Amino acid sequence: MTNPVAIGLALLLLLALALDGLANHWAATLFLAIKVTELIDWVAFWR
Repeated sequence: MTNPVAIGLALLLLLALALDGLANHWAATLFLAIKVTELIDWVAFWR
């Protein structure tokens, strides 16, 4: 991955977070954080 691609992806991620904060009051980010936590717990169970 080149630097321009990495910077573009980082800016895209920051833009998505900013839009979620402004439009959804962090609902999508919170939903994804909860789901990732559940996935980590589920994977840790099978370890």
